[in-house]
Amino acid sequence: MEYVTAVPHPRTESAESGETAEAARRSRRSLGIALLFGAVGAAVALLASRQEWCSGVAAVAGGELPLSAKGSDVTGVPAALAVVGLAALVAVFAVRKAGRILVAALLALSGAGAVAAAVLGADDSSALDDKAAQASGDAATTIDALSHTAWPYVAAAGGALILIAGILAVIYGAAWPSMGGRYERSGAPRPRKAKPIDPDRPEDLWKALDRGEDPTGA
Repeated sequence: MEYVTAVPHPRTESAESGETAEAARRSRRSLGIALLFGAVGAAVALLASRQEWCSGVAAVAGGELPLSAKGSDVTGVPAALAVVGLAALVAVFAVRKAGRILVAALLALSGAGAVAAAVLGADDSSALDDKAAQASGDAATTIDALSHTAWPYVAAAGGALILIAGILAVIYGAAWPSMGGRYERSGAPRPRKAKPIDPDRPEDLWKALDRGEDPTGA
């Protein structure tokens, strides 16, 4: 009885080149999304931190005093982490290997921290209480008719975009180009260009013959 052994077919060059092209497309796509999300997320978080997050009324002598607090009054963490995330996004292209992974992780953590700080500050009224105490001169003064805006959640959305950019950098960052990589030397000796042969100089003719070249150019 004869046994027939199945021999696996070798992968064709077209299949390998197709996979390489697909990997290159994924790399370019992830790079574009990370740059867009990181830049837009940082801009959104910074913008939202400058807007009014909450407002209320403080009872002071002679009546009521309306007060409001911006995001930067409530917490400066989202704006600070947005700046850190933007710097990390740029630094991803300046480092390689383990350094790139660390910077990408910092980018992701910046986004996560901005989200957490913005969500925690959405219901925070301590900034308004401090303003009420300063306006009335009584540390026990608090805010009445407290209301909150949607800007803290806009800041959280900006942080989420930075987080996504960081996750993409961690997963696909190893295949992204490096800053100034095209100007680096590969270490291989550069081929020396042969000087043009002058037919009127016998020494050039002999040197060309020694190199195995045809000095006549035929």
